[in-house]
Amino acid sequence: MEKIGIETYDAYVKALMDISRAITSDLFIEDILKLIVLVTAKVTGVDICSLWLVEEGDKHGKRKIRLAATQAMDPEYLKDRNLSLGEGVVGYVAQSNRRAVIPDVLSDPRFKEREMAEKLSLVSLASVPMAIKGKEVIGVLNCFTCEPHEFTDAEINLITTVASQASLAIHNTRLMVKARVIEEELATRKTIERAKEVLMSQRGMPGDQAFRWLQKKSMDTRKSMKEVAEAILLSADL
Repeated sequence: MEKIGIETYDAYVKALMDISRAITSDLFIEDILKLIVLVTAKVTGVDICSLWLVEEGDKHGKRKIRLAATQAMDPEYLKDRNLSLGEGVVGYVAQSNRRAVIPDVLSDPRFKEREMAEKLSLVSLASVPMAIKGKEVIGVLNCFTCEPHEFTDAEINLITTVASQASLAIHNTRLMVKARVIEEELATRKTIERAKEVLMSQRGMPGDQAFRWLQKKSMDTRKSMKEVAEAILLSADL
């Protein structure tokens, strides 16, 4: 990992600009995650950068953190991996909202993926929480080197800033996706309501019967209720 100089900071600023642009773009969440790990690895010079996301709790309320993106190409690292909150270094960082800087992962008892680290010759690790406004942890950003490395304060600050910017990008993207889903849901409901009114007017059906008719037509034709409703509205216009 090279010493941080003016050129590296210039690249760092550009990387943050790239991530900032992603916040307001139409990129899918997977594309944004890939962008984050790519620019982080490029700017910091680490061998492997990975991004883990905290998942919703299961029916028992148990939450896990899952590997969501990495620029690594080795199949050993790309395989599906997840840890419970508090488990391993990643789980610890996610649960405690505290970073972990480890000179040698194989000598740290918290590190769980020892076999994988040995195969890929991973040595030093900087693991930083990704938190919304510094509070709600949504993920963890990991930076590995394959040679012993003492992360400087400047390097840690750089990775922490990228993690903060990345958490904002992910949070905003999720909000946009949620808003679009809600918007589509509302549009569907309005279309179905209008189709119900057409059926009530043209066929003299009460509202509940008109709704059941739309449901049955949807099942019989294997089309969504919105598609059936749109067809009714189109025929009414004609």
